[in-house]
Amino acid sequence: MEIKVVKDILGANEQIAERNRHLLDSKNVFAVNLMSSPGAGKTSLILETIKRLKQEIKIGVIEGDVSSSLDAEVIGKEGIPVIQINTGGECHLDANMTYRALDNMPLQDIELLLIENVGNLICTAEFALGEHKKILISSTPEGDDKPFKYPLMFHTVDAILINKTDLLPYLRFDTDAYSRAVKGINEKVEIFQISCATGQGIQEWVSWLLTQMNRRYGGR
Repeated sequence: MEIKVVKDILGANEQIAERNRHLLDSKNVFAVNLMSSPGAGKTSLILETIKRLKQEIKIGVIEGDVSSSLDAEVIGKEGIPVIQINTGGECHLDANMTYRALDNMPLQDIELLLIENVGNLICTAEFALGEHKKILISSTPEGDDKPFKYPLMFHTVDAILINKTDLLPYLRFDTDAYSRAVKGINEKVEIFQISCATGQGIQEWVSWLLTQMNRRYGGR
């Protein structure tokens, strides 16, 4: 009985996610679902991405968190549309929460929508939002064993950003072993080594993101 209930929940969520995707496509808005453990650097990545792209394309942000609006307030200072979703204890965003946020976003003035999911490597992998790409930010202090502990997350994402590479000299994080483990789960995933602190690899990430947008909606 429990399995059936879970399937029903995920099935209903997928239907709403598909509706969200149709809405985004009707407005030519490319949406990215950013997922990670708490503290891996989602907000920092969003800020670095905005810094490099806001003169080129129109960006909007949906901020998901259990409580508070701290991240939304920081991003709002960049002068772009931002909506805060407080999940009230839920460990993930879902398609219905996203739908309500989209209803309050000026989609006609947005080309790239960055969705910061709640910090969690389990529930966030299961609930589609209507995004076009799923991105995982995995930071070096977390350790290089995460692909073995959370395989579903690594199986579902389109790209992985190994953040905080500036700390590698001080940590036992084997990037080669990590990449091999990831590719064993998801051989098509793109892997970028980045540092939001130093800017390393951010331009490569941004270039990849623009390429995905162009593939979806044609050359901008």
